[in-house]
Amino acid sequence: MKTVKKNNITYWFDENLLNEPVEQVFDSAYWQQKDRIIGSAQGRGTTWFVQTQTIDAALRHYRRGGLFGKLVKDQYWFSGWEKTRSFQEFQLLQTLIAAGVNVPRPIAAQATKSGLCYQADLLSEKIPNARDLVAILQEQPLPESMYRKIGQEIGKMHQAQVNHTDLNIHNILIDDQDKVWIIDFDKCYQQDGDRWKGGNLERLERSFLKEQNKRGVQFSLEDIACLKQVASN
Repeated sequence: MKTVKKNNITYWFDENLLNEPVEQVFDSAYWQQKDRIIGSAQGRGTTWFVQTQTIDAALRHYRRGGLFGKLVKDQYWFSGWEKTRSFQEFQLLQTLIAAGVNVPRPIAAQATKSGLCYQADLLSEKIPNARDLVAILQEQPLPESMYRKIGQEIGKMHQAQVNHTDLNIHNILIDDQDKVWIIDFDKCYQQDGDRWKGGNLERLERSFLKEQNKRGVQFSLEDIACLKQVASN
């Protein structure tokens, strides 16, 4: 990871993955001008999918959620560059990759300081030919073998002592090679001990039930039990 500081902005990036000027890659207009926007997704804001010179990528601007997010949409209290959300997610993804967990490769991150606050952005790998569990389970149920794979990936994440504070079925992808990926590590962190790991799995189970009521995703309680058992071993 290379770090570049310019006035009130700090950039972090992987020189092997970024061949564009780091000062421009966080501006969607840059990609639009080059006709390299390949899609988008709506969440708290718009995530732009762009075609870099090396790999397809997802460009995300950090935004607040909840009631407070309606008042302060994208500003965070600044307490040091290495405590910014963009730096921490970039570093955590590198830690997970080193531990053998299937997560997107971080390409570049930035934080822009303004007074006592900062704004942040992250450019990370777009997993090719992958869909989240919600989209897949709306169409068809998955075999037990896939739940075992999901459990194994979560287990590897937990062995790396990473607490995914928003583990839900939108954040688990399966690609066209039946490879399981975990995404969206904003506000996640490494944590000692094991007591919190069960909470991650309970949160995931609640998301299955929520999407069953909301979108009719297809699964059984035996599937969830299998996933949790494998993840806990």
